[in-house]
Amino acid sequence: MKPEKGQAWVLGLDYGTDSCRAVIMDAADGSEAGSAVMAYPRWAKGLYCDSAANRFRQHPQDYLDTLEGCVRGALKQAGPEAAARIKGIAMDTTGSTPCAVDRDGVPLALKPEFTEKPAAMFFLWKDHTALAEAQHINEHARSWGGIDFTVYEGGIYSSEWFWAKVMRALSEDATVAAVAHSFLEHCDWMPALLTGLIGPGKPGLAAVRRSRCAMGHKAMWHAGFGGYPADGFLAGLHPGLPAIKASLGTQTWTSDQAAGLLSAEWAARLGLPAGIPVAVGAYDAHMGAVGGGARPGWMVKVMGTSTCDMIVGPRPATETAVKGICGQVNGSIVPDMLGYEAGQSAFGDVYAWFKQLLSWPLEALLPGIEGLSPETRSLIFETLSDRLIPALEAAAKDLVPGQTGILALDWLNGRRTPDADQRLKGAIMGLSLGSDAPRIYRALVEATAYGSRAIIERFREEGVPVKGIIAIGGVARKSPMVMQIVADVLGMPIAVPASDQAVAMGAAMFAAVVAGLYPDIPAAQASMSAPLETEYKPEPGRSKVYDRLYKEYLVLGSFVESRTK
Repeated sequence: MKPEKGQAWVLGLDYGTDSCRAVIMDAADGSEAGSAVMAYPRWAKGLYCDSAANRFRQHPQDYLDTLEGCVRGALKQAGPEAAARIKGIAMDTTGSTPCAVDRDGVPLALKPEFTEKPAAMFFLWKDHTALAEAQHINEHARSWGGIDFTVYEGGIYSSEWFWAKVMRALSEDATVAAVAHSFLEHCDWMPALLTGLIGPGKPGLAAVRRSRCAMGHKAMWHAGFGGYPADGFLAGLHPGLPAIKASLGTQTWTSDQAAGLLSAEWAARLGLPAGIPVAVGAYDAHMGAVGGGARPGWMVKVMGTSTCDMIVGPRPATETAVKGICGQVNGSIVPDMLGYEAGQSAFGDVYAWFKQLLSWPLEALLPGIEGLSPETRSLIFETLSDRLIPALEAAAKDLVPGQTGILALDWLNGRRTPDADQRLKGAIMGLSLGSDAPRIYRALVEATAYGSRAIIERFREEGVPVKGIIAIGGVARKSPMVMQIVADVLGMPIAVPASDQAVAMGAAMFAAVVAGLYPDIPAAQASMSAPLETEYKPEPGRSKVYDRLYKEYLVLGSFVESRTK
């Protein structure tokens, strides 16, 4: 029976790239009762990161600090009765974001002797320091003489994923390798922490319910393998991996199941009653797909700094592996359905890179201009920085496709799909003395749209139908120009739900199911989903031009790829 409005609320926690968000929603209709957002303090300072080396690490203390602040902030906004109305909790994180932990399940960076060691921290999804390790995994998978364990990961293992990052951590710092008993994904650590499973004197790692979403898509777990890759395969990669595998168990769990109940310790810290069921964690994009309305045959595009493109469908009698994607896993998105994932390693990050490039004079020269007070300098910097992208879009939106002669490649952070290769680089061609910033910006937007089209074409080539597209995330809600170009390039309408909270809403839906308020995810979606706000329809004349330009994009990509190998 559907819960009555105002009687049963749920808490969704969303750990993104830059910040944590807590949202309290009414399980009756998905309406928001309270929310709060906090940036990760150490991450905001750029600590433990080196973009030139593609190293992006996050300190676990950032996650703890923002957890308490966000939950208490959302409760305060929701009112004095909010805590008593919370019936379930679910959380999502970026991924693959693993961290070395000790025998008690404590992330090593929380221990004094490791607190400043990057190898002891969480490896953020976009950390690409494990390029060599990923290449080793792919070569070994073809040559070791047994099952190709990458087959359900698209056939190409990425440096963004679990085992490559584990290998990197073990080789990067011998002191970490000596103490690491296991590795926990961020989405597994948080529920285990809140439910009191890990830490000194606690039940321990054996009690942790590992996420089907995380371990299936990124750690080569598959029911057909009986769990994770064979010890012989892993030992051929690194002698320490079989022991890590043993610490993972053989089972995984979908997020409609409970990881445990909120412990008394964390209930006190968060201002909630103890005993609230906490769902098994999952990746942000996957819960976002549920919040955005995932259903068979519809691609949900989470469009932010990167993209994650997901489709669900009924489980076939015989599963056929799709080549070159980020994996296919039963139950990873919607329980009891086969979930397919793909995506781009940079989307909004491409625009952010161009903004940073154009902002160089503000950062390098503005501080040295005499006669300006610190307040004036700050005002100039913040005003120009805030207005830069909107101004570029205003100037670029009316340019005719193909008019500029500029063609760009979106691989500024490597290529996630189709056919993962993080060694690849971006490119811009067709520049002239008449090429200005708006024209280059439009070419970059078009490049990200071409990357989206390449993913859809790969799914169709492999027999996975794409009947419609739903877009969620910051770019989908904030940039009509980008969305219209993507629709024109794809030649398909794109629907955008009326919510900035699709990811947290997906988490809230899982919380409602775990709390017993709905029998399954489709039932929760039927009551809690936001209505559609906008639909971007392709303009046939522009789509025809983009059909030609997309072919040129593929030629440019082939050239760049041939120069990389």
